[in-house]
Amino acid sequence: MSVINTNIQAMAAARSLNASQEMLGRSLTRLSSGSKIVNPSDDAAGLAVSEKLDAQNRRVQAATTNVQNAVSYIQTADGFMSGMTKILSRMSELAILAKDVTKNSTDVDLYQQEFTALQDQLRATIGGSTAEIGGTADIDTPLGAFNGITLFGSNSTGLTVTIGQAIGQDMTIRESNLRDGAMAALITQDSSGVYSLGIADTGLIGDITDAIQHVATERAKLGASQSRLELAATTLSVEYENLSSAISRIRDVDVAKESTQLAKYNILVQSGTSMLAQANQSPQSVLKLLQS
Repeated sequence: MSVINTNIQAMAAARSLNASQEMLGRSLTRLSSGSKIVNPSDDAAGLAVSEKLDAQNRRVQAATTNVQNAVSYIQTADGFMSGMTKILSRMSELAILAKDVTKNSTDVDLYQQEFTALQDQLRATIGGSTAEIGGTADIDTPLGAFNGITLFGSNSTGLTVTIGQAIGQDMTIRESNLRDGAMAALITQDSSGVYSLGIADTGLIGDITDAIQHVATERAKLGASQSRLELAATTLSVEYENLSSAISRIRDVDVAKESTQLAKYNILVQSGTSMLAQANQSPQSVLKLLQS
């Protein structure tokens, strides 16, 4: 049948051409963006799953940051306690030197001055209230602190660290209270600001030895916590890698596959354009009938 008003062949060719152009445009967009989900309609279910996985991955990253900061907290506390051990060792050395019978009172006074200076350093590092460490004033901002958190005070609950992305995935870093026991005895002052223990006091060596043991015990506890945190950091790193891989499989475009699709739709657009041009020429054959 030869008609002029309705060119069915041209309409079909135009429809096919539009479909090919749309797919070509999608392919170009995917390759240029690197994502195969450009619009939600491309993969609605995949988009929903990937969004949930992405949120989970962000929580993993946040937990990793928490763990790393907790490790820094422990390392800071351990660094201070390492310094305390050196101070205590020097104090024990001074206590023995002061017992040298060949030293006169002036020599002993010099030892006492250094001993007192070391006590001042310990007191300033540990800090605390006058009820805990005596003296004439509280030390509210001790040297031993991390981001405003006092390292060596009394904290019955410890510090709770979130070490995973789900609810309940946490651990507690136990307190390192150096404001009691032998350490407290070394830094306690009376109401006039004079230390209760001096270099000539009987039993001083025993008190210092107990204080060294106290610090060593606290360092061991922190070391155990750090080992667990480092293990948690490794686990989180693996979880982050696996989640990223899963998200990539859903969202990221396969360049080789999509390049093949691009070539296919490019050819279809070119052939569709050519066929549409020929279909548009078909009605001209009717003119021959009119001219005959």
